[in-house]
Amino acid sequence: MNKQSFIKGTLILLAAGILNRLLGFIPRIALPRIIGPEGVGIYQLGYPFFIVLVTIITGGIPLAIAKMVAEAEGAGKRDASKQILHVSLMLTITAGALFTGLSLLLAPWVTGVLLPDERVYQTFISMTPMMIIIAVSSVYRGYFQGKQNMIPSASSSVIETIVRIICMLWFAHLLMPKGIAYGAAGAMLGTAVGELIGMIALLLQYSGEGRKTNKLLPKPQEAVSEKKAQEDSPSNRGILKRLFGIALPVTGGKMVGSFSYLLETILTNRSLAMAGIATSVATAQYGALQGMIIPLLLLPGALTVSLAISLVPSLSEAAARNDRSTIHKRMNQSLRLALVSGAPFAIIMFVLAEPLCLLLYDNAEISDMLKIMAPFALFLYVQSPLQAALQALDRPGRALLNTLFGAIIKMSLIVYLASNPAFGIKGAVIAIIVNSIAVTLLHGFSLSRLIGFRFRLFDYVKIAAVMIIMGACVLYGYRHLPFSTTPWLQFWISIAVGILVYFIMIFMTKLITPRDLERVPVVGTWFNKFSRR
Repeated sequence: MNKQSFIKGTLILLAAGILNRLLGFIPRIALPRIIGPEGVGIYQLGYPFFIVLVTIITGGIPLAIAKMVAEAEGAGKRDASKQILHVSLMLTITAGALFTGLSLLLAPWVTGVLLPDERVYQTFISMTPMMIIIAVSSVYRGYFQGKQNMIPSASSSVIETIVRIICMLWFAHLLMPKGIAYGAAGAMLGTAVGELIGMIALLLQYSGEGRKTNKLLPKPQEAVSEKKAQEDSPSNRGILKRLFGIALPVTGGKMVGSFSYLLETILTNRSLAMAGIATSVATAQYGALQGMIIPLLLLPGALTVSLAISLVPSLSEAAARNDRSTIHKRMNQSLRLALVSGAPFAIIMFVLAEPLCLLLYDNAEISDMLKIMAPFALFLYVQSPLQAALQALDRPGRALLNTLFGAIIKMSLIVYLASNPAFGIKGAVIAIIVNSIAVTLLHGFSLSRLIGFRFRLFDYVKIAAVMIIMGACVLYGYRHLPFSTTPWLQFWISIAVGILVYFIMIFMTKLITPRDLERVPVVGTWFNKFSRR
């Protein structure tokens, strides 16, 4: 088992995350062409309720496992790590089986009364088997992350994504002749198959780790040490108490987000109905927002999620040593990387919103939503590292309150704005933007008060200046480069020019330095050789 550094672990997850996001756009582009925006809306309507149930089952369990295993490994208690894994598995499998049964039993009532479109019934039934699968996968991912080995999580997620894409599109195509509802259910069934294969990949890697460990027979002195460590291992009750102590506040924070997502789904569709929009049209509009626009905005989130996952064990170790300088260093690295990687995407989505939506979805009408949201996506990109830092520093309750406050604002604005015919679906867009700004600022303020963290404001000024210059170059290229007779070529060349200017500027402003490149696996090796020459 190889333990990776913070940067290397982040980059492993980042590579997998970017690949998954890029692959994930295959169904995002192809699925609306198979089942239409209305079918995507039906698919999305069932998902928030499922997320609530999965949050109840797993919630903060992966983060708690990662934190506890990191502490056990740091103390040399490997047997305790395995014990934490086994206790967590028993807990999540039991909860998963219970909620799967309840979901199947209550499916007619949930889809007929709670959700705004009863056609979601088939999709809801198709997603229920995933609860136990995700419960098991989340435990193993937390275990590997606690050991600061990100390879199993990264590789299994890539395998899951590939299988999901193939099965999702195939099953949707096979069931679409039976109707839109069955086409959406086929897509969800394909997602379940992908989750199953991803879980099997994790189990195989854990089995491989066990075989390698068994080959290393301990020396007599080591055997005595291991026996003593085993005697010092906590009881199952002690593990459960510690597990719940860490997981429950985190689960509470995630529940706020999950319930917010569910209420957002219900309130958005019902508010659109109050504005005089037909159910089928409201479902299609919601499908466009949640199934097309927001996934596009979250594409750079592959880095922020990777940073958040890697931050937890790294900051937990630093906090245990009371090493504030390392905590501040990791936070500044994370925020700078999140902004630098997300900024060019935000600019491209803002400046080229219409051609981008036309190219990806063959639908230019939804580009207004993308153009409104793109500049504010930067708040989403830095939100994950900030929240992960609060959780790693034992302040999940503060993250929960911040998230709850943002959710209340969002729900209120959705009801007020989306029910107004003058706003419609754009009212929901404005509510999501305000929520992302409010929660991110609250997380930043909480972190600043907790550890005296100071944001490097000059870095943010430099990023803003570089974004403006890049945006001007992209816009000029799209309007004036001599390829107007071939719009797709004009589109890609203007992006290439903008990205080239962006990279030159981030090096000139020292947002990224040669030292940063030297730390990157593979790239760092190549850069060192090039520098010597």
